[in-house]
Parts: sequence; C-alpha cells; structure tokens
Amino acid sequence: MNQYEVNFIIDPVLSGDEIKSTAKTYESLLQDEGCTIVHVNEMGLRQLAYPINKRTSGVYYCVEFSTPTGAIIPKLELALRRDERIMRFLSVKLDKYGVQYNADRRAGKIHSYKKKDKKKASDEEVAVKEQPSREMAAPAPAPEFIPAVAANEEE
Repeated sequence: MNQYEVNFIIDPVLSGDEIKSTAKTYESLLQDEGCTIVHVNEMGLRQLAYPINKRTSGVYYCVEFSTPTGAIIPKLELALRRDERIMRFLSVKLDKYGVQYNADRRAGKIHSYKKKDKKKASDEEVAVKEQPSREMAAPAPAPEFIPAVAANEEE
C-alpha cells in the first residue's frame, strides 16, 4: 500500500460549516475510490507567507491516506484545481521515513512547533537579568623591567 498526504488551504471567507463540508468532500472522494484515511489534521486558520487571491490567511487541512495504487492522485488534483474554495494544495507520496515521522508525531513522540508560554518566557528574561554583569577589570600592573646591563653597572 502506498501512503500519500494531501495538504490544502481553504479560503477563510467561507463559514465554518462550508469549510468543514469542503474538507469532508475530499475525504469522501478518497474513500469512494477505495482509499483508507489514516489521519485528518485540521491545522486551523494560519497566516500565509504571501498573499494568495488577495487573502493573507487560510484554513489549513492535511489528509493522510493509503491506497493500493496512485490512480486517485490525478483525479484528486483535478478536483482541487477546479474548486474555487481551495486556494492552494500539495500532494506528496510518503516514503517509509515520512510514514514513521507522521506516526511518531501522532503518538506524541515528536512535538510540533509551539509558541513559548508567557510565564516561561518571562522567567527566562528574569534569569538573564539576574546574571551578574561582567565588567572589564583593569589589567594587572606589569612588573618593572630592570635591564641586566643596568644591574651589572651598579655592582
């Protein structure tokens, strides 16, 4: 069984029900073609790196599925291209490392990027402020140099 992952961005102007029905449409399309849905990750509303269709945010979805053949991929991509509610999409065939990574992430072994807690960040700032400042100490005075010639003349 080949395992694939399709990520798509839905237009955020749609209502919550329309967004969920759009995602369900593609899940049902995959199931009707004989694919088994492994995991659906609704990542939610996120800022885009650059504007797409004059929008600066979008609702992200990731659907991981397995299929005996990759024959569904062209049909799925054609449906995604034709749908005006979908801003962008990306379909990827997962190798054994990608499958293992996704399984570990679902199991909680790998954590996704999380923002720092405000309390934790403020504790780190206090710890940095409490460290003693390292001021430059004055250099030690150099020992006086007495030339050997001068010492011999005095004798």
